[in-house]
Amino acid sequence: MSGVAAVVVLTCAVGSVMVAISLHKIDEGHAGVYYRGGALLDSTSGPGFHLMIPFITTVYSVQTTLQTDEVKNVPCGTSGGVMIYFDRVEVVNILDPDYVHQIVKKFTADYDKTLIFNKVHHELNQFCSSHSLQEVYIELFDQIDENLKKALQADIDHMSKGLSVQAVRVTKPKIPESIRKNYELMEAEKTKLMIATQKQKVIEKEAETERRKAVIEAEKQAEVSHIQYEQKIMEKESQKKISEIGDATDLARVKMQADGRLYAAQLEAESNKLKLTPEYLEMLRYQALTTNTKLYFGPDIPKLFMKETTDAAMPTVAAATNEQEGQ
Repeated sequence: MSGVAAVVVLTCAVGSVMVAISLHKIDEGHAGVYYRGGALLDSTSGPGFHLMIPFITTVYSVQTTLQTDEVKNVPCGTSGGVMIYFDRVEVVNILDPDYVHQIVKKFTADYDKTLIFNKVHHELNQFCSSHSLQEVYIELFDQIDENLKKALQADIDHMSKGLSVQAVRVTKPKIPESIRKNYELMEAEKTKLMIATQKQKVIEKEAETERRKAVIEAEKQAEVSHIQYEQKIMEKESQKKISEIGDATDLARVKMQADGRLYAAQLEAESNKLKLTPEYLEMLRYQALTTNTKLYFGPDIPKLFMKETTDAAMPTVAAATNEQEGQ
């Protein structure tokens, strides 16, 4: 009995160890691929706990979320023969979970070594060999990231689908110290030139601002003068209209007065015309003789003087004079 119990205990212990060895965990954002006897199995596993046959089956966890691969110290020779080094190249990529088995089968679980690391070296050397140091270090450096990203994605799509390059970041390359100092001096001189240019632009801008202010002030003065001139013209026109209205009023009043006098004269003339009868004229003649005739007496006056008399009235006046002398 003791031997049987020992066998059971040993069997349980061995089973527990085998289960512990065969039990494995796949983290979230990863996929499990299995090799048995060196051959890649067709099945893959997702996140969680899984069992496998120990000793003969090997599991690899492949990341399927966004990851960054760093390629360090990449040598590169320019078209002029200068050797430079890119200290670090970062490639942000993501693997589609549906293409994990296909990618691993073609390029192993270390697919990024073939598709990314080696490709970065190749593409950077291709770029450097066709450009000068001036272009790589300064003129075209801002285009390296985008050009490298496009080149990597094109090669990956040509070789296999499922791996997407999201971004590429390339650090400034290391160049020989003597050349670097020359570039620093050149940049310093360029900076001085830029500062001088900016100062000149500021001075020109200030002068332009002053000129614009002067123009605006002159335009303002011109507008004010024009408005004042228009106001004066309007005032003169208003005064002219008021004067014309006054003149028209005076003319109308004078005309009315003249018309009134003319009308009165016409009425008087018509009235006098009606009065000019023989009897009325005779009466006026006698009135004139009695009011306007003046007689002068005296021993030294040989003749009789009469004023404002007519020839018809003279005999009557002479008779009256003779009568007075007889008395």
